[in-house]
Amino acid sequence: MNVRIPSRWLGQSALAAIQTSSTRWVPSTSLPISARRNISNPFKPKSKEPEPEDLTNPILEKYLKQRELEEGVASDDKDAKAPRPQLREGGMSNSPTSLFLPEREIPGWRPNLSPAEQENLRLKVEARRQAVEKQEDVKLSSMNLDPDPAARRRLERRLVISSVKRHGRLTKAQNLARTERQSLFKSQNLPTSVKKLQRVVNQIAGKTVSEALVQLRFSKKRVARDVIKGLEIAQNEAIASRGMSLGSEGLAQKRWEAQRAQMDLGTVKDVQIKGQEKKKLGVPVKIELKDGSKKVVRDPTEIYIEQAWVGKGESWKSPEYRARGAMNLLTHRTTSFSVLLKEEKTRMRISEEIKKKRDRRKLWTALPDRPITAQRQYCLW
Repeated sequence: MNVRIPSRWLGQSALAAIQTSSTRWVPSTSLPISARRNISNPFKPKSKEPEPEDLTNPILEKYLKQRELEEGVASDDKDAKAPRPQLREGGMSNSPTSLFLPEREIPGWRPNLSPAEQENLRLKVEARRQAVEKQEDVKLSSMNLDPDPAARRRLERRLVISSVKRHGRLTKAQNLARTERQSLFKSQNLPTSVKKLQRVVNQIAGKTVSEALVQLRFSKKRVARDVIKGLEIAQNEAIASRGMSLGSEGLAQKRWEAQRAQMDLGTVKDVQIKGQEKKKLGVPVKIELKDGSKKVVRDPTEIYIEQAWVGKGESWKSPEYRARGAMNLLTHRTTSFSVLLKEEKTRMRISEEIKKKRDRRKLWTALPDRPITAQRQYCLW
Protein backbone atom coordinates (compact mmCIF):
# COMPACT_ATOMS: atom_id res chain seq x y z
CA MET A 1 0.00 0.00 0.00
CA ASN A 2 1.02 3.54 -0.58
CA VAL A 3 2.50 5.23 2.45
CA ARG A 4 0.73 8.47 1.56
CA ILE A 5 -2.74 6.98 2.24
CA PRO A 6 -4.25 8.69 5.32
CA SER A 7 -4.49 6.64 8.44
CA ARG A 8 -8.31 7.00 8.66
CA TRP A 9 -8.67 5.32 5.28
CA LEU A 10 -6.56 2.38 6.47
CA GLY A 11 -8.74 2.08 9.57
CA GLN A 12 -11.94 2.07 7.54
CA SER A 13 -10.68 -0.65 5.19
CA ALA A 14 -9.61 -2.82 8.12
CA LEU A 15 -12.97 -2.38 9.83
CA ALA A 16 -14.79 -3.35 6.64
CA ALA A 17 -12.72 -6.53 6.37
CA ILE A 18 -13.55 -7.56 9.94
CA GLN A 19 -17.34 -6.95 9.69
CA THR A 20 -19.56 -9.67 8.30
CA SER A 21 -21.59 -9.21 5.16
CA SER A 22 -24.93 -9.37 7.04
CA THR A 23 -24.10 -6.45 9.33
CA ARG A 24 -22.19 -4.41 6.80
CA TRP A 25 -23.85 -1.04 6.00
CA VAL A 26 -24.22 -0.21 2.36
CA PRO A 27 -24.37 3.55 1.68
CA SER A 28 -27.45 4.87 -0.09
CA THR A 29 -25.35 6.17 -2.95
CA SER A 30 -24.53 2.61 -4.03
CA LEU A 31 -28.22 1.61 -4.11
CA PRO A 32 -30.30 1.88 -7.26
CA ILE A 33 -32.36 4.98 -7.80
CA SER A 34 -35.69 3.24 -7.12
CA ALA A 35 -34.42 1.93 -3.78
CA ARG A 36 -32.97 5.30 -2.81
CA ARG A 37 -36.29 6.98 -3.57
CA ASN A 38 -38.22 4.68 -1.19
CA ILE A 39 -35.70 4.52 1.65
CA SER A 40 -36.47 6.93 4.52
CA ASN A 41 -34.31 6.07 7.48
CA PRO A 42 -31.88 3.15 7.01
CA PHE A 43 -30.85 3.19 10.67
CA LYS A 44 -34.39 2.71 12.00
CA PRO A 45 -35.10 -0.96 12.74
CA LYS A 46 -37.94 -2.45 10.83
CA SER A 47 -41.01 -3.23 12.90
CA LYS A 48 -44.37 -4.68 12.17
CA GLU A 49 -47.07 -2.22 11.22
CA PRO A 50 -49.66 -1.75 13.99
CA GLU A 51 -53.08 -3.09 13.35
CA PRO A 52 -55.65 -0.42 12.47
CA GLU A 53 -57.79 0.72 15.38
CA ASP A 54 -61.51 0.26 15.44
CA LEU A 55 -62.95 3.60 14.33
CA THR A 56 -66.59 2.57 14.30
CA ASN A 57 -69.04 4.86 16.08
CA PRO A 58 -72.18 3.00 17.15
CA ILE A 59 -73.96 6.16 18.22
CA LEU A 60 -73.47 7.77 14.79
CA GLU A 61 -74.54 4.59 13.00
CA LYS A 62 -77.68 4.40 15.11
CA TYR A 63 -78.51 8.02 14.36
CA LEU A 64 -78.02 7.56 10.61
CA LYS A 65 -80.14 4.42 10.59
CA GLN A 66 -82.92 6.17 12.48
CA ARG A 67 -82.77 9.05 10.03
CA GLU A 68 -83.10 6.67 7.08
CA LEU A 69 -86.13 5.05 8.71
CA GLU A 70 -87.75 8.44 9.23
CA GLU A 71 -87.23 9.34 5.60
CA GLY A 72 -88.86 6.08 4.53
CA VAL A 73 -85.78 4.33 3.29
CA ALA A 74 -84.89 1.08 5.08
CA SER A 75 -81.30 -0.09 5.05
CA ASP A 76 -82.31 -3.73 4.40
CA ASP A 77 -84.64 -2.90 1.50
CA LYS A 78 -82.39 -2.72 -1.52
CA ASP A 79 -85.20 -1.98 -3.96
CA ALA A 80 -86.34 1.13 -2.14
CA LYS A 81 -85.71 4.38 -3.95
CA ALA A 82 -84.12 7.40 -2.41
CA PRO A 83 -86.47 10.35 -1.87
CA ARG A 84 -86.44 13.02 -4.50
CA PRO A 85 -84.48 16.06 -3.31
CA GLN A 86 -86.68 19.06 -2.74
CA LEU A 87 -85.91 22.49 -4.16
CA ARG A 88 -84.59 24.89 -1.56
CA GLU A 89 -84.95 28.59 -2.29
CA GLY A 90 -82.26 30.91 -1.05
CA GLY A 91 -82.68 34.33 0.53
CA MET A 92 -81.13 36.31 -2.33
CA SER A 93 -82.59 39.65 -3.34
CA ASN A 94 -85.03 39.85 -6.23
CA SER A 95 -84.50 43.57 -6.76
CA PRO A 96 -83.93 44.47 -10.43
CA THR A 97 -81.56 47.32 -9.54
CA SER A 98 -78.99 45.60 -7.37
CA LEU A 99 -78.09 42.10 -6.32
CA PHE A 100 -77.10 43.16 -2.80
CA LEU A 101 -79.38 45.80 -1.29
CA PRO A 102 -77.87 48.19 1.28
CA GLU A 103 -80.44 47.01 3.86
CA ARG A 104 -78.83 43.59 3.94
CA GLU A 105 -75.61 45.14 5.27
CA ILE A 106 -77.43 46.33 8.40
CA PRO A 107 -76.77 43.93 11.31
CA GLY A 108 -79.98 42.23 12.41
CA TRP A 109 -82.01 43.14 9.32
CA ARG A 110 -84.50 40.58 8.06
CA PRO A 111 -87.07 40.79 5.26
CA ASN A 112 -89.90 39.75 7.55
CA LEU A 113 -89.47 42.78 9.83
CA SER A 114 -92.22 45.34 9.95
CA PRO A 115 -91.57 48.83 8.50
CA ALA A 116 -91.49 50.33 11.99
CA GLU A 117 -88.92 47.78 13.15
CA GLN A 118 -86.81 48.32 10.04
CA GLU A 119 -86.85 52.10 10.54
CA ASN A 120 -85.92 51.70 14.20
CA LEU A 121 -83.05 49.41 13.21
CA ARG A 122 -81.82 51.95 10.65
CA LEU A 123 -81.85 54.73 13.26
CA LYS A 124 -79.83 52.64 15.70
CA VAL A 125 -77.25 51.78 13.05
CA GLU A 126 -76.97 55.43 11.98
CA ALA A 127 -76.52 56.58 15.58
CA ARG A 128 -73.83 53.95 16.09
CA ARG A 129 -72.06 55.06 12.91
CA GLN A 130 -72.12 58.72 13.95
CA ALA A 131 -70.71 57.83 17.37
CA VAL A 132 -67.85 55.92 15.75
CA GLU A 133 -67.10 58.83 13.38
CA LYS A 134 -67.14 61.29 16.26
CA GLN A 135 -64.73 59.11 18.19
CA GLU A 136 -62.42 58.94 15.18
CA ASP A 137 -62.56 62.73 14.77
CA VAL A 138 -61.62 63.20 18.41
CA LYS A 139 -58.76 60.76 18.00
CA LEU A 140 -57.44 62.56 14.91
CA SER A 141 -57.84 66.05 16.37
CA SER A 142 -56.08 65.03 19.58
CA MET A 143 -52.91 64.53 17.53
CA ASN A 144 -52.88 68.29 16.86
CA LEU A 145 -54.51 69.58 20.05
CA ASP A 146 -52.61 67.34 22.44
CA PRO A 147 -49.56 65.92 20.63
CA ASP A 148 -47.59 65.25 23.83
CA PRO A 149 -49.89 64.29 26.75
CA ALA A 150 -46.96 63.73 29.12
CA ALA A 151 -45.63 67.25 28.53
CA ARG A 152 -49.12 68.69 28.98
CA ARG A 153 -49.51 66.93 32.33
CA ARG A 154 -46.12 68.20 33.49
CA LEU A 155 -47.09 71.75 32.51
CA GLU A 156 -50.42 71.48 34.32
CA ARG A 157 -48.61 70.23 37.40
CA ARG A 158 -46.23 73.19 37.35
CA LEU A 159 -49.11 75.61 36.89
CA VAL A 160 -51.02 74.12 39.81
CA ILE A 161 -47.94 74.30 42.04
CA SER A 162 -47.30 77.94 41.09
CA SER A 163 -50.95 78.88 41.70
CA VAL A 164 -50.87 77.22 45.13
CA LYS A 165 -47.69 79.07 46.05
CA ARG A 166 -49.25 82.41 45.05
CA HIS A 167 -52.60 81.52 46.70
CA GLY A 168 -54.44 81.76 43.37
CA ARG A 169 -53.16 85.23 42.51
CA LEU A 170 -52.14 85.73 38.89
CA THR A 171 -49.12 87.65 37.72
CA LYS A 172 -49.39 90.75 35.57
CA ALA A 173 -48.31 88.84 32.47
CA GLN A 174 -51.01 86.20 33.08
CA ASN A 175 -53.70 88.84 33.50
CA LEU A 176 -52.63 90.57 30.28
CA ALA A 177 -52.62 87.26 28.41
CA ARG A 178 -56.26 86.74 29.50
CA THR A 179 -57.49 90.20 28.59
CA GLU A 180 -55.40 91.20 25.56
CA ARG A 181 -54.74 89.35 22.31
CA GLN A 182 -51.56 89.18 20.29
CA SER A 183 -50.24 87.24 17.32
CA LEU A 184 -46.67 86.52 16.24
CA PHE A 185 -45.86 85.88 12.59
CA LYS A 186 -42.55 84.91 11.00
CA SER A 187 -42.12 85.01 7.25
CA GLN A 188 -40.20 82.65 5.05
CA ASN A 189 -36.65 83.43 3.96
CA LEU A 190 -36.56 86.25 1.40
CA PRO A 191 -33.70 86.68 -1.10
CA THR A 192 -32.23 89.85 0.40
CA SER A 193 -29.79 90.95 3.06
CA VAL A 194 -30.46 92.02 6.63
CA LYS A 195 -29.39 95.61 5.98
CA LYS A 196 -31.80 96.04 3.06
CA LEU A 197 -34.78 94.47 4.79
CA GLN A 198 -34.20 96.27 8.08
CA ARG A 199 -34.75 99.66 6.47
CA VAL A 200 -38.12 98.53 5.10
CA VAL A 201 -39.23 96.98 8.37
CA ASN A 202 -38.34 100.12 10.33
CA GLN A 203 -40.95 102.04 8.31
CA ILE A 204 -43.87 99.89 9.53
CA ALA A 205 -42.95 99.36 13.19
CA GLY A 206 -45.49 101.06 15.49
CA LYS A 207 -48.07 101.71 12.73
CA THR A 208 -51.44 100.13 12.19
CA VAL A 209 -51.77 97.49 9.48
CA SER A 210 -53.62 99.95 7.22
CA GLU A 211 -50.94 102.60 7.55
CA ALA A 212 -48.16 100.03 7.10
CA LEU A 213 -49.68 98.71 3.88
CA VAL A 214 -49.85 102.24 2.49
CA GLN A 215 -46.20 102.86 3.36
CA LEU A 216 -45.12 99.61 1.70
CA ARG A 217 -47.12 100.20 -1.47
CA PHE A 218 -45.34 103.47 -2.12
CA SER A 219 -41.89 102.14 -1.18
CA LYS A 220 -39.26 101.95 -3.91
CA LYS A 221 -37.62 98.88 -2.41
CA ARG A 222 -38.20 95.65 -4.32
CA VAL A 223 -38.47 93.57 -1.13
CA ALA A 224 -41.42 95.73 0.01
CA ARG A 225 -43.74 93.66 -2.21
CA ASP A 226 -42.79 90.51 -0.28
CA VAL A 227 -43.33 92.32 3.02
CA ILE A 228 -46.83 93.32 1.88
CA LYS A 229 -47.74 89.68 1.23
CA GLY A 230 -46.32 88.59 4.58
CA LEU A 231 -48.13 91.35 6.48
CA GLU A 232 -51.45 90.43 4.87
CA ILE A 233 -50.96 86.79 5.83
CA ALA A 234 -50.07 87.83 9.39
CA GLN A 235 -53.27 89.89 9.63
CA ASN A 236 -55.39 87.02 8.31
CA GLU A 237 -53.90 84.62 10.84
CA ALA A 238 -54.47 87.08 13.68
CA ILE A 239 -58.15 87.48 12.73
CA ALA A 240 -58.82 83.77 12.08
CA SER A 241 -56.82 82.10 14.85
CA ARG A 242 -56.70 84.78 17.58
CA GLY A 243 -60.02 86.54 17.03
CA MET A 244 -58.41 89.98 16.81
CA SER A 245 -60.13 93.04 15.32
CA LEU A 246 -63.60 91.51 15.66
CA GLY A 247 -65.02 93.78 18.35
CA SER A 248 -66.35 96.43 15.95
CA GLU A 249 -68.91 94.16 14.23
CA GLY A 250 -68.89 94.79 10.46
CA LEU A 251 -66.31 97.57 10.58
CA ALA A 252 -63.44 95.08 10.76
CA GLN A 253 -64.60 93.39 7.57
CA LYS A 254 -65.06 96.75 5.89
CA ARG A 255 -61.57 97.78 6.89
CA TRP A 256 -60.15 94.47 5.62
CA GLU A 257 -61.87 94.86 2.25
CA ALA A 258 -60.59 98.43 1.93
CA GLN A 259 -57.04 97.26 2.65
CA ARG A 260 -57.18 94.55 0.00
CA ALA A 261 -58.62 97.05 -2.48
CA GLN A 262 -55.54 99.25 -1.86
CA MET A 263 -57.55 102.10 -0.41
CA ASP A 264 -56.08 104.42 2.21
CA LEU A 265 -58.16 103.69 5.32
CA GLY A 266 -55.65 104.87 7.86
CA THR A 267 -57.05 108.43 7.98
CA VAL A 268 -60.71 107.73 7.23
CA LYS A 269 -62.94 108.70 10.13
CA ASP A 270 -66.24 107.19 9.03
CA VAL A 271 -67.17 104.02 7.19
CA GLN A 272 -70.29 103.53 5.10
CA ILE A 273 -72.11 100.24 5.77
CA LYS A 274 -74.75 98.96 3.36
CA GLY A 275 -78.25 99.61 4.61
CA GLN A 276 -77.07 101.88 7.41
CA GLU A 277 -76.01 105.44 7.87
CA LYS A 278 -72.42 106.48 8.34
CA LYS A 279 -71.09 104.86 11.48
CA LYS A 280 -68.04 106.09 13.30
CA LEU A 281 -65.20 103.71 14.00
CA GLY A 282 -65.43 104.58 17.69
CA VAL A 283 -65.11 107.37 20.20
CA PRO A 284 -61.82 109.15 19.49
CA VAL A 285 -59.32 108.67 22.31
CA LYS A 286 -56.05 110.55 22.42
CA ILE A 287 -53.23 108.42 23.76
CA GLU A 288 -49.55 108.93 24.44
CA LEU A 289 -46.99 106.55 22.97
CA LYS A 290 -43.74 105.43 24.56
CA ASP A 291 -41.68 107.92 22.53
CA GLY A 292 -43.84 110.81 23.79
CA SER A 293 -45.82 111.33 20.58
CA LYS A 294 -49.62 111.59 20.55
CA LYS A 295 -52.09 109.47 18.59
CA VAL A 296 -55.85 109.37 18.16
CA VAL A 297 -57.44 105.91 18.45
CA ARG A 298 -60.93 105.46 16.96
CA ASP A 299 -61.26 101.67 17.19
CA PRO A 300 -59.75 99.87 20.23
CA THR A 301 -59.78 96.55 18.36
CA GLU A 302 -57.78 97.74 15.35
CA ILE A 303 -54.56 95.77 14.78
CA TYR A 304 -51.22 97.52 14.93
CA ILE A 305 -47.61 96.36 14.70
CA GLU A 306 -46.10 96.36 18.17
CA GLN A 307 -42.67 95.05 17.12
CA ALA A 308 -40.98 94.24 13.83
CA TRP A 309 -37.52 92.77 13.42
CA VAL A 310 -35.47 90.79 10.90
CA GLY A 311 -33.35 87.67 11.22
CA LYS A 312 -30.54 86.21 9.16
CA GLY A 313 -31.37 83.10 7.14
CA GLU A 314 -29.28 80.58 5.26
CA SER A 315 -26.76 81.74 2.67
CA TRP A 316 -24.66 80.11 -0.02
CA LYS A 317 -21.87 81.12 -2.38
CA SER A 318 -21.41 80.80 -6.10
CA PRO A 319 -18.35 81.52 -8.27
CA GLU A 320 -18.06 84.47 -10.64
CA TYR A 321 -15.33 83.89 -13.22
CA ARG A 322 -13.36 86.95 -14.27
CA ALA A 323 -10.57 87.72 -16.70
CA ARG A 324 -7.03 86.31 -16.45
CA GLY A 325 -8.31 83.20 -14.64
CA ALA A 326 -9.55 85.15 -11.64
CA MET A 327 -12.68 84.19 -9.73
CA ASN A 328 -14.89 86.01 -7.26
CA LEU A 329 -17.19 84.35 -4.71
CA LEU A 330 -20.69 85.79 -4.65
CA THR A 331 -22.60 85.41 -1.37
CA HIS A 332 -26.37 84.92 -1.76
CA ARG A 333 -28.09 85.86 1.49
CA THR A 334 -31.62 85.27 2.75
CA THR A 335 -33.45 87.12 5.50
CA SER A 336 -36.79 86.70 7.27
CA PHE A 337 -38.85 89.25 9.14
CA SER A 338 -41.15 88.83 12.15
CA VAL A 339 -44.00 91.02 13.32
CA LEU A 340 -45.85 91.05 16.65
CA LEU A 341 -49.44 92.21 16.15
CA LYS A 342 -51.59 93.60 18.96
CA GLU A 343 -54.81 95.58 19.33
CA GLU A 344 -55.05 99.31 20.00
CA LYS A 345 -56.47 98.76 23.48
CA THR A 346 -52.98 97.58 24.48
CA ARG A 347 -51.55 100.98 23.61
CA MET A 348 -54.46 102.60 25.44
CA ARG A 349 -53.53 100.66 28.59
CA ILE A 350 -49.86 101.59 28.21
CA SER A 351 -50.84 105.27 27.83
CA GLU A 352 -52.84 105.11 31.07
CA GLU A 353 -49.88 103.54 32.86
CA ILE A 354 -47.60 106.30 31.61
CA LYS A 355 -50.00 108.96 32.94
CA LYS A 356 -50.36 107.25 36.32
CA LYS A 357 -46.60 106.90 36.66
CA ARG A 358 -46.17 110.59 35.88
CA ASP A 359 -48.80 111.57 38.46
CA ARG A 360 -47.22 109.44 41.18
CA ARG A 361 -43.80 110.91 40.58
CA LYS A 362 -42.62 113.17 43.40
CA LEU A 363 -41.58 116.75 42.82
CA TRP A 364 -37.86 117.15 42.39
CA THR A 365 -36.17 119.61 44.73
CA ALA A 366 -32.63 120.95 44.60
CA LEU A 367 -32.14 120.76 48.39
CA PRO A 368 -34.07 117.78 49.70
CA ASP A 369 -35.22 117.81 53.31
CA ARG A 370 -33.08 115.13 54.93
CA PRO A 371 -31.15 114.94 58.20
CA ILE A 372 -27.57 116.22 58.22
CA THR A 373 -24.96 113.71 59.45
CA ALA A 374 -21.17 113.70 59.90
CA GLN A 375 -20.78 117.49 60.22
CA ARG A 376 -17.29 118.95 59.96
CA GLN A 377 -15.93 122.40 60.56
CA TYR A 378 -14.16 122.47 57.20
CA CYS A 379 -15.14 121.90 53.67
CA LEU A 380 -14.50 118.59 51.93
CA TRP A 381 -13.49 120.02 48.59
